Amino acid sequence: MDSPEPERRTEDTEPSTSDTPKPKKVSLKRPAGELKNAKPKKRKKTRSSRPAPLGYRVEQGEDMLLVISSTTSDYERSVWAPPKKGRKKKKLKAKLKAGQSKKKKTTRTKPKLEMLPVVKEKQDTTFFVPQHTEDHRWGQSVPEEVLINIFQMVVVQDGAVPFLCRVGRVCRLWNAAASSPALWRKVTIGHCWIAPGLSQQPKTERRIRDTFTWLSQYRFSQLRDFSLCHWKNNVNFALEVVSTHAPHLHALTLSYCSGLTGVGFHCLGQHSRSLRSINLQHSEFHVDGLVDYLENHGRQIKQILFTHGLKHDRILAAITRGVCPDLEMLEVNTHLNSRDGELPIYTRALQVACPKLKTFRMLNVRPLHRPSRTGADSERGFPLLEELCIATTSFSYMTDKDLWEILFSSTRLRVLDLRGCTRVTPSGLAALPCAELECLYWGQYFNSSVMLSSTKKGLHMLTEKWSRTLQQLDIANQLFTEEELEIAMSYLAQATDTDTLRSLNLSGTRITPPALRSIIGQMTSLSYLNLSSCRYLPRGLKRIYRGQEDIRQLLDKLD
Repeated sequence: MDSPEPERRTEDTEPSTSDTPKPKKVSLKRPAGELKNAKPKKRKKTRSSRPAPLGYRVEQGEDMLLVISSTTSDYERSVWAPPKKGRKKKKLKAKLKAGQSKKKKTTRTKPKLEMLPVVKEKQDTTFFVPQHTEDHRWGQSVPEEVLINIFQMVVVQDGAVPFLCRVGRVCRLWNAAASSPALWRKVTIGHCWIAPGLSQQPKTERRIRDTFTWLSQYRFSQLRDFSLCHWKNNVNFALEVVSTHAPHLHALTLSYCSGLTGVGFHCLGQHSRSLRSINLQHSEFHVDGLVDYLENHGRQIKQILFTHGLKHDRILAAITRGVCPDLEMLEVNTHLNSRDGELPIYTRALQVACPKLKTFRMLNVRPLHRPSRTGADSERGFPLLEELCIATTSFSYMTDKDLWEILFSSTRLRVLDLRGCTRVTPSGLAALPCAELECLYWGQYFNSSVMLSSTKKGLHMLTEKWSRTLQQLDIANQLFTEEELEIAMSYLAQATDTDTLRSLNLSGTRITPPALRSIIGQMTSLSYLNLSSCRYLPRGLKRIYRGQEDIRQLLDKLD
């Protein structure tokens, strides 16, 4: 017989109550030896029993000081303790919570009656402003005369347009003040709708015409001075509307405009009976239309200003024929880069045609003096002439003889501008009949003629003659000798009783420190001094001096 097999014990069998040892449970974890890089487990530190606290403690206080405090004292608050971490954050949180709770409480509570007296005291300290049912804005309480005076200050500085058009839309009071005729006596209109160089659309052109018509009907009733700048279109329309609704028009200025034809001049002659001044500088216009206007209405014109160009000789020829007998100011200029600057002038015929002329300017124009075609000879000349300007940046044909033909009877001359006239000599200037000249501009501002010109003499004759009346003297780049300049400055310094000299330009001259010291020490009212490019002065002094204090510092340096 086979022996019976022993019974197999498994983990699921119930443990027996016998004294046999319990089997160990199988662990699912890998033994430590199987992992190569396994870290050893950290052992837990054994808790050590703390010793009994001492009766004192040593702590580090402020400024690295050691504080010894007793732990057995009855006053616990007196012991210094370092601030704990996180204490500031807790305080901030507590403050925020308190502030939120206070805000919530203040919004819910009603205002107390105890605060009413404080409000009354604040109201009593403020200024009293009358309030009515009709006063909705502070501007309505301002008198209209005050607003007109304020607007007048702005108009003088910036012009009437577009300032008055904008402030008139604020309220009814400002509209009434801006509509005052006293503010619309001088008007300048430029690029109000489009930028320069851009073409006008039909809608924009219609808007321009409507706005301009409305301004002429409701604002230009007392217009005296009207200027139109940088208009390439609608120039004839503007002149027609202005001349129709501005019967008191006195001066007309067209600057950098084009498109003016005979229709515009015809409207001026038909409606503007009070026109006295016409300024057409740097503008393109129909020459025949202006000549026809002068032939029909030239007796009322007193000032004419235009830029010299093609066919513009006919304008000056018409004036010499006597179409403007009451003319007081004549100015002809050209661009600085213009090559066609020669203009024939019949001096004797012009003196006969315009005996009342007071200002005669030829800016950058080289006048060619011609004998009169009709044989007219004036024995009176220009007796009322006060300003003669024949200045150029290139060269001039003016001689002593030509200058004498213009000024042989001009005893009232105050301003003489001969910049660029190299052929005029000091002896020719000293022979002029004017005894009270105030401004003499005789500087040379081009290098070619200055280098070719020789040394001059006779400046002392001019300073001796006009030392008591000269206010501005310009002799820049004039090649006078050092001795001549020193004598001339001494004559100016002798007129200490009048002390009228305000401006002195000695740029490019041979002025020396002794001559300069004499004039600066005596003329206390001198406020402009130009010493640039003066080779006979030490370094650091060749510059422009502005103001009396700056010139006084120069005197200290010369000493």
